[in-house]
Amino acid sequence: MTQPTESAYKKSAPWLKAQERSNMLMLRIMSWVSLRLGRSAGRMVLHLIALYFVLFAHSNRRASLSYLPRALGRPATWLDLYRHFFCFAATIHDRIYLINRRYDLFDIDIQGQENIRPLIDQNKGVLLMGAHLGSFEVMRAIGRQLPGLRVAMVMHGDNAQKINKMLNAINPEASMDVIPLGRIDSMLQVQERLEDGMLVGMLSDRTLGNEPMAQVNLLGATAALPIGPFRMAALLRRPVVFMVGLYMGGNRYQVHFETLADFTDTPRSERAQAVDIAVARYTELLNRYTRLAPYNWFNFFDYWQDVPASLNTAEK
Repeated sequence: MTQPTESAYKKSAPWLKAQERSNMLMLRIMSWVSLRLGRSAGRMVLHLIALYFVLFAHSNRRASLSYLPRALGRPATWLDLYRHFFCFAATIHDRIYLINRRYDLFDIDIQGQENIRPLIDQNKGVLLMGAHLGSFEVMRAIGRQLPGLRVAMVMHGDNAQKINKMLNAINPEASMDVIPLGRIDSMLQVQERLEDGMLVGMLSDRTLGNEPMAQVNLLGATAALPIGPFRMAALLRRPVVFMVGLYMGGNRYQVHFETLADFTDTPRSERAQAVDIAVARYTELLNRYTRLAPYNWFNFFDYWQDVPASLNTAEK
């Protein structure tokens, strides 16, 4: 089989090229309805949104049908498709309340506090690695149970701008410390936040299209993961904790913290091996939690593919 070229690989990451059509007026209206009429009234609209995606969002439906059988271990039904899209819509909807600090509306179960609490107490800075699985926004709510929690997010520059616009549209007083990727000072900003004792979070399951990749076995098939976040953690000599906030239905969320890696005392000569071990651990955790909450996977594009030889770290 012909190995895909690097340019073809870029095209296979449509989330990078696709410009999300965000209607800020509609977002403000949805926020007003939800906050004035209540979460239950707002959630009624979600059923229509999920149904629309099932019937008319062809590329998203194809991506869902590619993913769901892998996670479920059986063929996906129309009900599975509906539940997948509804879960996505529900987590987006709940952002409105989390951003407005309506934490009283949610039942949030935090597991693995013993993996993060000592690192917060040491005030030395920790890297949080998540994925497009569940809700990272739920981090806002768990500060009540984990005092001293301060989080900055590293994300693609375009997404950073969209996040800030969304926050201003929903609650002008809301704030999020966002570090955009791709700038000369991005690494310096990350280091500054860490030295200030903050948690720096990033979603490490998507590539920018032209960075070194690792070929892994995810849900029984080949997928490509960027290794940049793990190399950055190794260079910064920081502990890394995996975090996922799973939507469990209704008003219930389940937050998990898992030890991923600790590069604090890793010698330079052992960094490459330590990065490989961290990528394998990250893959193991993705496999575990996608199967635990299969409808929480929000990578709606062709995720399973070989790594181009020019980007494959195994070829280096």
